[in-house]
Amino acid sequence: MKCVFKELGSYKRQLLFIVLTTIGTTMATLGLPSLLSVLINYAEAINKAGEHTRHDVIYVLEIGALMLVIVFAGLLCGIITSKLSATVSMGVGRNLRSKIFTKVQYFSQTEIDRFSASSLITRTNNDITQVQTFLNQCLRIAIQAPIMCICGIILALSSSPSLSSVLIISIPIMAVVLVIIAKIAVPLSTKIQGKIDRINLVLREKLTGVRVIRAFGTIDFESKKFEEINKDYKKTNMKLQRTTNAVLPVLTVVLSLTAAMVLLLAGYQDIAKDVDYNIGEIMAIIQYIMQIMMAVIMLTLVFVQLPRASTAAQRAQEVLQTEPVIENKEETVDNKEQKGYLTFKNVSFTYPGADVPAIKNLSFEAKPGETTAIIGGTGMGKSTIVNLIPRLYDVTEGQVLVDGVDVRDYDTAVLRSKIGFVPQKAVLFSGTIDSNIAFGDKNANEDRIEEAVKIAQSYDFVMKKEEGFDSPISQGGTNVSGGQRQRLAIARAIVRKPEIYVFDDSFSALDFKTDKALRHALSAETGDATVVIVAQRISTIIDADRIIVVEKGEVVGMGTHKELVESCEVYKEIVDSQMSKEGE
Repeated sequence: MKCVFKELGSYKRQLLFIVLTTIGTTMATLGLPSLLSVLINYAEAINKAGEHTRHDVIYVLEIGALMLVIVFAGLLCGIITSKLSATVSMGVGRNLRSKIFTKVQYFSQTEIDRFSASSLITRTNNDITQVQTFLNQCLRIAIQAPIMCICGIILALSSSPSLSSVLIISIPIMAVVLVIIAKIAVPLSTKIQGKIDRINLVLREKLTGVRVIRAFGTIDFESKKFEEINKDYKKTNMKLQRTTNAVLPVLTVVLSLTAAMVLLLAGYQDIAKDVDYNIGEIMAIIQYIMQIMMAVIMLTLVFVQLPRASTAAQRAQEVLQTEPVIENKEETVDNKEQKGYLTFKNVSFTYPGADVPAIKNLSFEAKPGETTAIIGGTGMGKSTIVNLIPRLYDVTEGQVLVDGVDVRDYDTAVLRSKIGFVPQKAVLFSGTIDSNIAFGDKNANEDRIEEAVKIAQSYDFVMKKEEGFDSPISQGGTNVSGGQRQRLAIARAIVRKPEIYVFDDSFSALDFKTDKALRHALSAETGDATVVIVAQRISTIIDADRIIVVEKGEVVGMGTHKELVESCEVYKEIVDSQMSKEGE
């Protein structure tokens, strides 16, 4: 809960008012039984006298009016407390969500893989909601209940120590119930948060792959799979709910028995020991004991919620305390003399937890005006190589240099502003075609956006849409085809006019005609820039200045197409598998 207490520090004024208004509410609540006792005793005295005067009526009305004033004062304090508690708890929740979201923006892929996207979503939404709900209850109850309990005990003892002795039995019973509930609830709360993560993971997976699920006719199978996970969550949650729901009935029984014990004790003392209690005194004692017990019940309800809120806060704290493995340099030593130069020096990289390096001892140089292509079989490390350029991962050994400066010495924002990156999976955001392309450069004007779309061979299909550039794009770009999605992603990279273009298998969904046209248009646009292409097709990279052939993370060939056909067996096999001898 450390992160929660830290956030509460910025609400000191509101917390002070909450304490004051809570004390006001508590004093008003505790003041009523004594006035009620006075009123009942006075009425009893009048009844015994058999007559009353005008002064008696005025006195009773004055006491009643005072009780009404106290009630309304307590009500006003309660309303203020509730409003301030809601303001503080919602503010803390908002701040924690913002901090987690900001923190995640600076996570490398290593941290994303460690937590998983579904877990980060749960931690940002569900966990913070649990924290703020608990905080809202805690601010109203955790202050009021101890004050009411302590003051109630003092007032009860001062009124009648003998009748108040029943608390010696009832309070330990409630404490035992509380401990038993806590022992059951704490581990269940931890399990539930993990199960919510699992539900989010499966749900996200199913929604993303809904087309594949429908295509293979596995809807029933996937539904049963989700139902099993859902039932598991329901089972655990019901167990927790049964445990927590048992608190109120059990404590209510204890409360009722306590009141009955007070009456029995008063009756016994009146008969056996000739102790005469006024009705008002007995009523006041019962009221004080009821308030003490209610304070304990309120604390118990808060305590029951504490394990889940504590688990949720701990999960949020884990994200906030995680330091990205990629440390950002706020001050960048940028080389103004070089622009668009890319160098790999003896680079090796091993994924966290992996036994075998994904990349081994890779070295090459790429200059402006040159195209470097990377080719190889699936899972051979091609995407890993290009992910090291924008520093999505940090090298394990060696150096990646951009403009002669190690990428680890850059401010990541400066480094990535030099790069136009098109990932293997083209991602579009909800919005419009225009907003998605302008994502590459917020300052790009309409002419530049249109030019980028034309270079990416997207202009025709964009203009065929009824709203043109203002046509909506759904989340993930699911309302456009794979090829259209790739071309829009390429246009987004083109619009920023970067020093280095990185295309990670970004032409795979294009037909050969569109691929050729796009590469031709792109060559004029990238004449002064460095281009790095990961591709599976020989036709896409055949004209590259440098082709790097990767096999199991190692470079097994480097050169032009002609040189590699003659010298690299792996490359020759790829060529033979794709091109006829007439095409060679």
